[in-house]
Amino acid sequence: MTTLENPAMPAVHDCTVSDCSYNHDGCHAFAITVRGDNGAADCGTFIPLGTKGGLDKVIAQVGACSRTDCRHNASLECTAQSVRVGQGEGAHHANCLTYERR
Repeated sequence: MTTLENPAMPAVHDCTVSDCSYNHDGCHAFAITVRGDNGAADCGTFIPLGTKGGLDKVIAQVGACSRTDCRHNASLECTAQSVRVGQGEGAHHANCLTYERR
């Protein structure tokens, strides 16, 4: 399989959420969604299963962002060069660490 990438979408540069099914030596989801619940910029693609998923070779990207209060959000698209996903607090298991409030 070839590496799939859309240069218009920012890459997931780093993900340190070890209990996500898509994270095994990096994010293997084709694209993630950043959503906004309870004041956090959550990774909506986070799936806490014992089974690893995703594509074999992929550069994960941000497919959509519903955090309209983020300075990187333009028309629900992420304009950051790349994003980092990391552990959240409480019920927020995986957060977009690149999120910056306008």
